[in-house]
Amino acid sequence: MSNNRVKDIKSTLLSDNYYVLKKLNFNYLMSNGTWVNQMREVYDRGDGAGVLLYNKTKKTVILTKQFRMPTYMSDNEDGFLIEICAGMLDKDDPEACIIRETEEEVGYRIKEVKKIYEAYSSPGVLTEKMHFFIGEYSDDMKVSDGGGLDVEQEDIEVLELNFDDVVSMLHKGEIYDTRTIVLLQYALIHKLLG
Repeated sequence: MSNNRVKDIKSTLLSDNYYVLKKLNFNYLMSNGTWVNQMREVYDRGDGAGVLLYNKTKKTVILTKQFRMPTYMSDNEDGFLIEICAGMLDKDDPEACIIRETEEEVGYRIKEVKKIYEAYSSPGVLTEKMHFFIGEYSDDMKVSDGGGLDVEQEDIEVLELNFDDVVSMLHKGEIYDTRTIVLLQYALIHKLLG
């Protein structure tokens, strides 16, 4: 870290129960030349990877549906979200992570993916950087029903959906997950499925 507009960083650990939440006090040099003291809470949950799995022949994509407590506490009536397959890196290589997560979550053993983006998820509060991938799948790659790992208490419903139906859901506002929206828009722009 080398930014001469930031100095005197003081970090206070607020929680390390599951991930790490810190309170940071620091001095920041404003564009007008004035130093100001600022405070931010920063949540470090590690980096993640996600993939849009698509089948050109069938014109389908694989998505997941799972319960997300923070959305339930906000305004998501039942707490369920339709999402891409994704997971935390856990210090793993992003590509290796998403290949592993694909088999665990949706039951497909894919051999290769293509990285298209990396971006910060919510840079005002999270340190997380997401690595975005696309990957083709076929029926012969299916090795299990997926659903996630019991030890991680995952309860994931695997959805194989017609791409046109998913695009319709997107336009109707039925898909709320930003990672999923980014990859679906990529698929539309680049005409992955025609």
